[in-house]
Amino acid sequence: MNRSKKAILQGVKRVVIKIGSGVLTTKEGLNLDVIQALGEELCLLMEKRGLEIILVSSGAIASGIKKMGLSHRPQSISQQQAIAAIGQSSLMLAYEETFKRYGRKVAQVLVTRDDLTNRTRYLNTRNTIFTLLNWKVIPVINENDTVVVDEIKFGDNDNLSAMMANLVGANLVINLTNIDGLFDDDPRMNKDAHLIALVEKVTSKIEKNACAIPGPLGRGGMESKVRAAKDVSICGIPTIIANGLKGNIISRIFDGKEEGTLFLPQLTPMRSRKHWIAFTKSPKGRIMVDKGAEDALVNKGKSLLPSGIVAVYGRFRIGNSVTIINREERSLAVGLVNYPSNDIEKILGLKSSEIENTLGYKHYDEVIHKDNLVLMKNP
Repeated sequence: MNRSKKAILQGVKRVVIKIGSGVLTTKEGLNLDVIQALGEELCLLMEKRGLEIILVSSGAIASGIKKMGLSHRPQSISQQQAIAAIGQSSLMLAYEETFKRYGRKVAQVLVTRDDLTNRTRYLNTRNTIFTLLNWKVIPVINENDTVVVDEIKFGDNDNLSAMMANLVGANLVINLTNIDGLFDDDPRMNKDAHLIALVEKVTSKIEKNACAIPGPLGRGGMESKVRAAKDVSICGIPTIIANGLKGNIISRIFDGKEEGTLFLPQLTPMRSRKHWIAFTKSPKGRIMVDKGAEDALVNKGKSLLPSGIVAVYGRFRIGNSVTIINREERSLAVGLVNYPSNDIEKILGLKSSEIENTLGYKHYDEVIHKDNLVLMKNP
């Protein structure tokens, strides 16, 4: 076994396990045999290793489709929301009954991206999950599909699992899908495709390999799983993508068996709050900066001052997240603004000393302070 993998697994106490639709559902609806087997395995691991487990579970919409006798996923938002509501009750009942057999309780936690974008609600969500873990209750987390709209969607549960891993300070993410891990080509189409057992860094080549492996049963596919692994690696959290249809797959992983693809964490992790700024908050607009400001931000680690701003795009409020771009419209950073968009338009190009005379007030010298700014790395 790879020594890095051994060290990672030995130190794991809190793990986020994402279970995809390809694992949880079949043409007949929920795969109750898989849910039962996973439930038994997880309870044994919690007892044996003292693990804290947070489940991010797909399957609600797929379950609802079968429950209603539909032949395909509905197209309209209202129908998808209704189907999710119908399927979610069956999904939670399956988890409830499974874990009850082993003396464990579960709790449903439904969230939208809007819940995690607001810092107060983000912290409240974290405190709720920590309370559940302290009570030895297993949180089962899903996107609140019944109320979500495009503007506040996570996109898929791979992305949600990455955000949750950062939120709870997980030591590991295990992403269970219906193939053995990341391959250099689609193994369902190419028999000569090879499993990539270890990814030290997610490169453009790795992302290209992931694009070649679609996911017909869920919204994500391998591309979103690799993207989520990349996001949590930045926060210092490793990910293992593995086949959830294999018997005792979680136990095999913790026993050191060569299962799935391990994505190593970044050696110098990003602080949790900066990760929240970079990956959880949805940017509400863009600020274009000149060459001088670009150099100050990218090469000198400075704050963004009004003097370096040349244009403002979109409408946003104090505390919203915005993307900073250069004159070529390349994204440089993401940050939280100290002034609303209409006021930034009035002070762009000015010195900080001129803010108060122009606006009639001055909260800060900086439009975005360096502590609230995250640079975007080039791939």
